[in-house]
Amino acid sequence: MDVRPLDGIKVLDLTNVLAGPYCSYHLMLLGAEVIKIERPGQGDLARNLGPDADLNRAGIGASFLAQNAGKKSVELDLKDPADREVFEEMLAGADVLLENFRAGVLSRMGYDQERLDQINPRLVCCSISGFGQSGPMSDAPAYDQIIQGLSGMMSVTGTADTAPLRVGFPVCDTTGGLSAALAVSAALLHRERTGQGSRLDVSMLETSLSAMGWAVSNYMISGVPPEPMGDQNATAAPSGTFRTADGPLNIAANQQRQFETLCRLVGAPELLTDPRFIEREGRKAHREELNAALNHALSGRPAAEWEQLLTAAGVPAARVLTVPQALSQPQLRHRGFIAELRRPDASGTSLPVLGSGVLFDGEAFLPRTPPPLLGEHNNERDELASRWAATANATKEATRS
Repeated sequence: MDVRPLDGIKVLDLTNVLAGPYCSYHLMLLGAEVIKIERPGQGDLARNLGPDADLNRAGIGASFLAQNAGKKSVELDLKDPADREVFEEMLAGADVLLENFRAGVLSRMGYDQERLDQINPRLVCCSISGFGQSGPMSDAPAYDQIIQGLSGMMSVTGTADTAPLRVGFPVCDTTGGLSAALAVSAALLHRERTGQGSRLDVSMLETSLSAMGWAVSNYMISGVPPEPMGDQNATAAPSGTFRTADGPLNIAANQQRQFETLCRLVGAPELLTDPRFIEREGRKAHREELNAALNHALSGRPAAEWEQLLTAAGVPAARVLTVPQALSQPQLRHRGFIAELRRPDASGTSLPVLGSGVLFDGEAFLPRTPPPLLGEHNNERDELASRWAATANATKEATRS
C-alpha cells in the first residue's frame, strides 16, 4: 500500500519510556510523521534501559529501539527562547501533540490549553499519565508497576499462594499507549468532520481497569470479587494449563462439544458420564478433580502431539512457549509481523522490530527507517518547521475558502 491511513499527519512527541512512545509508534506504523522532541544531551530515558549495557551507554538501549523505529529525533531545550520558537513553529503545523508529563507540567511550561489554542486551534493534544489530569491522585508519580498494583491486576495474578504478582511485561503502559493511539485516531476523524481540535486525557489506571474486562465487570455486576486462579480460567472448565509427558499444554475446552471431543481423544470417555462433569457448572465446581483426571490422561504423550491432535479436532490447545520459541513461529513470518532494519549506530547489525499485528488490505505496516540516534535530525529542524507550517497555512486557506 503506497498510502497509509495517517499519511500526512504530523505528530510532535514529547513522551519518553513506554506508554507515550508506544502510542506514537503505532501512529507511525499507520503513516504519521513522528518527531521526537528530546532534551539535549539526555533524550528519552529508555535510551539507557535494556539488558545490553553497551547499547545503554551508547544511548540506544533495547527498550528504546523496541518502539522508536520510523521516528525522527530533534533536540530542543524548551527553557531556551530560541528553541521554544522553533518548537512553537512546529507546533503551529502539527496535527498531534503527545506528552506524558505529570499532570499540569505542560501548563507550567507555558503551554496550557489557551496557549495551545492560540498557536494551533486544530491541534489534537493527547496527555498520557498515571491517573489523569484531574482528581486527588493526578499529581502522584506512576510507573507500570504502580498501576498494576492500584488497578487490582496483581491481586488476580498468580495463585492463592503466590498472589499478588506482577504481570510479566508492562501491560499497563502498553494498554495506556494503545488506548491513546485509538483516541488520537478518533480525534483526527472528529477534526476532519468538524474542523475542531481536541484535548485527550488518558489515565493508565482507568485504561488498565477497562482492559481487565470480565475480572472487573463480573464483580461490578455480580458482586463476586475475582480471585487469583493461576493458569485456570474462571469462566469454564476444563480451561487452563495441563501436564503432558514432556511439558505444559494449554487447553480451552469452553464449549460442551469441545469437552466431549477432548474426553474422547485423551481416552477418558468415562468423564462424560460422571455426574460431577456432565454440565458446565458442575465442571467448574469440581475443577480440581477434573484437572487431575485429565493430567493423568495427557501424561502418555508429549505436548506437541496433543496440540496437533486436539487442534485438528477443533479443541483449542497449544504448547506453552518461551518468548524465543514464540518469535520463531512460522505464522509470524507468514504475516510479515517482524521487520529487519539496520541498527542506528555504525555497527551494521540487523535490528528486528515488531509490527502492529493488523493487516491493512492484506499488508503489514512496518517501520521504514531505524530508531533515531539522539538529535539525529537536528539539522533538519528548520526545514521540518517550515514544511509543517506551510502545510498548516495551506489547510487554513482551504478551510476559509
